Amino acid sequence: MNYRNILQIDDDYEDCDFFLEALREVSEAAYTSINNPIQALEHLNNKIIQPDLIFLDINMPYMNGIEVLTEIKEKELLKNIPVIIFSTSIPFEIINKIKNLGAMDYLIKPNDFNALKKFLNNLM
Repeated sequence: MNYRNILQIDDDYEDCDFFLEALREVSEAAYTSINNPIQALEHLNNKIIQPDLIFLDINMPYMNGIEVLTEIKEKELLKNIPVIIFSTSIPFEIINKIKNLGAMDYLIKPNDFNALKKFLNNLM
């Protein structure tokens, strides 16, 4: 699939910068990062942003990624947007939960720039 509008919901600014740098090397897709999950949901619900793919961290303040994924998949307006869980750790018991909630895929954040580029290149 050709994704043109990528949203990353992640409270870690450095991880967002790392992701953007890798994305820029493999795609010309528009990129938005929102570091507050509550604000991200508000922007999605109000159509301020309209991504065709979301990368979602699990461990965030205010609202965790599982809660955000649940909200996205329960909203008629948002439920068809593919979501990839993108987190530093994804416990095994969480993997089945995120799949059952409708996540398209999951990826443990790589520390290796080339590994991230390869994943993004294959995805795009």
